Amino acid sequence: METTNGPLNRKLRMALVGGGQGSFIGRVHATAAVLDNRAALVAGALSSNAQKSKDSAPSYDIAADRAYGSYQEMLSSELKLPADKRIDFLSITTPNHVHFPVAKAAVEAGFNVICDKPMTFDLAEAEELVKIVEKSGVVFAVTHNYTGYPLVRHARQMIQSGELGEIQAIRSNYIQGWLRTRLESSDQKQAAWRTDPTKSGAAGCFGDIGTHAYNLARYMTGLLPESVSCHLKTFEGGRQLDDYGHAVIRMENGGLLTVTASQISHGRENDLFIEVDGTKGALAWHQEEPNKMIVRSNGKPHAIYTRDPNAPFMNDAGKAACRLPSGHPEAFFEAFANVYRSAYDGMVKRASGEKIETKNTVYPNVYDGCEGMYFIQQCVASSAENGAWLPIKHTHARR
Repeated sequence: METTNGPLNRKLRMALVGGGQGSFIGRVHATAAVLDNRAALVAGALSSNAQKSKDSAPSYDIAADRAYGSYQEMLSSELKLPADKRIDFLSITTPNHVHFPVAKAAVEAGFNVICDKPMTFDLAEAEELVKIVEKSGVVFAVTHNYTGYPLVRHARQMIQSGELGEIQAIRSNYIQGWLRTRLESSDQKQAAWRTDPTKSGAAGCFGDIGTHAYNLARYMTGLLPESVSCHLKTFEGGRQLDDYGHAVIRMENGGLLTVTASQISHGRENDLFIEVDGTKGALAWHQEEPNKMIVRSNGKPHAIYTRDPNAPFMNDAGKAACRLPSGHPEAFFEAFANVYRSAYDGMVKRASGEKIETKNTVYPNVYDGCEGMYFIQQCVASSAENGAWLPIKHTHARR
């Protein structure tokens, strides 16, 4: 079957780590990865429980002989296969505390990696992983999937080409309500690990969704951060990690970014939204209505930009992220798939012996993942010091 992998003339071979029975994000990765017919899921270590891993394989159509009991077994076995049979990359969809050991082992084995966010358990792991990736030359992507929406990429090109003028204020928010009660006490899998500091890391809500809001602002505007003052709260009694937080970030250009994240707001689902104020205009985009964006300028009618690859107002970055004509909604899976698609371009180049770009990529990469971990660390530290201003620009930050 025809693919768009150019000189490879075949599909990329994928392995999945995590995604066993009861998983949410593993299934999303598996769906997005094959959306453009450029990859096939052929192997997996789907659970930390060996039997559950093997039992989960049929639902992904993974053959029994490549349904492994652990990621260590998978890497060892795949390396023994002929080059034309073994996997090209693996996707990590486990709880946070497992990301680093899997990523480290995979990269050192020479495999490309697509990792769910946050990239690691803490900053020290992230900084070590950057060094390992740089030494290896593999493609390493982090699924800050909201960067894949067509209108997000359109907005990014608009802003960075100066259409909104100098950016002075950004408000980026991610508001949910599903943890209004202690859902984790009922052994609900998704709630249990996200509220457990031994699995989630130093932050709860801010690590889980606050990082998305921060990354979206950085991705759209390219503005570099300078310092942060943050207040994190745990409003639900007995919970060990934050379920609400607010950060104010001073940007290097003198602008201000505010990030608010909540998982205890009644009736809110996955309400990620961003507003960007520039000297020439402003824009607003909501993830729950991703196929339209509002652009405003004083004295002019408000403009509604729709996701339309054939419209003259749509720029190259926006068009390249579209799959369907206007009016047919594109959303979560397609945005996820755009991150995969961009990473695949790098994988194909690497497999063909071409030089690949690793830092200034369309997809979020290991450097963005490291910056996200620094964001979490500094927000937690600032909150512990009653909102003290702390540095937040990491050495790996990119525009």
